[in-house]
Amino acid sequence: MSEFVAPASFRALRVAVTDGAVQRGVTRVPWETLPDHDVTVRVSYSSVNYKDALSATGNRGVSRNYPHTPGIDAAGTVVESRDARFAPGDEVLCTGHDLGMGTPGGLAEYVRTPAEWLVKLPSGLSARDAMALGTAGFTAALAVERLGVAGVAPRLGPVVVTGASGGVGTMAVALLAGAGFEVVASTGKAEAAALLARLGAASTLRREELAAPDKRPLLAAKYAGGVDTVGGDTLAGLLKYTTIGGAVASCGMVGGAELTTSVFPFILRGVSLMGIDSQHASSEMRDTLWGRLAADAHLRGLLADEELVRTVALDELELWIAKLLAGEVVGRVVVKL
Repeated sequence: MSEFVAPASFRALRVAVTDGAVQRGVTRVPWETLPDHDVTVRVSYSSVNYKDALSATGNRGVSRNYPHTPGIDAAGTVVESRDARFAPGDEVLCTGHDLGMGTPGGLAEYVRTPAEWLVKLPSGLSARDAMALGTAGFTAALAVERLGVAGVAPRLGPVVVTGASGGVGTMAVALLAGAGFEVVASTGKAEAAALLARLGAASTLRREELAAPDKRPLLAAKYAGGVDTVGGDTLAGLLKYTTIGGAVASCGMVGGAELTTSVFPFILRGVSLMGIDSQHASSEMRDTLWGRLAADAHLRGLLADEELVRTVALDELELWIAKLLAGEVVGRVVVKL
């Protein structure tokens, strides 16, 4: 392989905040914009997540310093490495850590990261499919892993996925269905029912049914638990419906950061509530779960569904950022660099 020659600049989605006003657009940024980390990656695919859309609005709760390049996911080819674990030509992916938050992210032609942030692309998984999964797929896989460790199994009954039409939700539906669970998909998008059925959902549930106000501390035990991407009243409702020995994996808060509940699900039914933090998952867990995702034939077979995964160009991001912020996106949006 010929020696890599760094370009003077490269294309990226760049966001600036001046006197409270946000300017963003695809532009060329100097090579020196990249931070001084060990591994430089030419990005072939990225994705657009809700956190990226927030970063693109100048949200300092996500990205403290601007100008900034969002993108918490990236997949591509190593072009330079000062770490023996990676060599030029290696196919790698990066999700989470500080990418796209404090560190310039994957919505660019190049990223530079610490070596420990990277995972070698598992055999049989393309860069495009890795980003179709992305942080959303990894988070869903981590949630399903935690449910299994907590003892949740198909014999305990159906499981619920809330926010089922979103990125994490669709991935969780597919993973749980592939593992043999009866999956109930809770969604506010009636038009997503057909897609959720193709992913493996046995039925759908209107999101209002879990979030409906009810002062009773426990409700009829219907579900073995599930994956909650919504938080707020939806999570509180799901806990009330969870059966003895069940568990809920919580990984989102689009429905609110506050949780108003009682101790009754925990002390009378032994329900477990588990927080899912994919950003800080260990390298060992990342390698294990990405290997499982690459081997999941049911899930990988779904990634060609254009209703589930849309592939867009860097120059089309303005539209998709607006759609994400408006809650109008079903499934995943992959960006081809």
